[in-house]
Amino acid sequence: MQEFLQAAFPWIILAFLLLGQAGTFIPLLPGLWIQWAAALVYGLVTGFDLTGGILFGIITLLVIIGGIIDNVAMGASAKTSGASWLSIGAALIGGVVGSLVFPPLGGLILAMGGIFLVEYLRIRDLRKAWDSTRGLAVGCGWGAVLRFGFGLLVILVWLLWAFVF
Repeated sequence: MQEFLQAAFPWIILAFLLLGQAGTFIPLLPGLWIQWAAALVYGLVTGFDLTGGILFGIITLLVIIGGIIDNVAMGASAKTSGASWLSIGAALIGGVVGSLVFPPLGGLILAMGGIFLVEYLRIRDLRKAWDSTRGLAVGCGWGAVLRFGFGLLVILVWLLWAFVF
């Protein structure tokens, strides 16, 4: 039985990495952090030698950079569409609250509602408020593409760690 668990363990970790990869499609769901946690469990169970520590460090950097770039893409797209920093902040708060209270799509809905409401109250123009909201939605799309790419890199580094080194 122990041999079976030992042989199955990397495949179980890979399943969690793929679950995290699926989570990269859902805004504000921590897909990259799910992948990071799976890699951490792998390292804790198998032990961190020098190579494993370096590869886990690379995974950690990929997750952090992927999360930052994702948020920058969303905010930048909204900003170029005319949104104010106040409305981008409202979208961020709405996104976090919505993700916690109404997962998995509540974050996206409240983020878009927050930016629309603040922009409309700020400028009293439905079209411009909608343009800012659309900009945030486009940024969310690009953010998902970026998260997906960073998630693939995390899986690739882990595969090297688990099956090559």
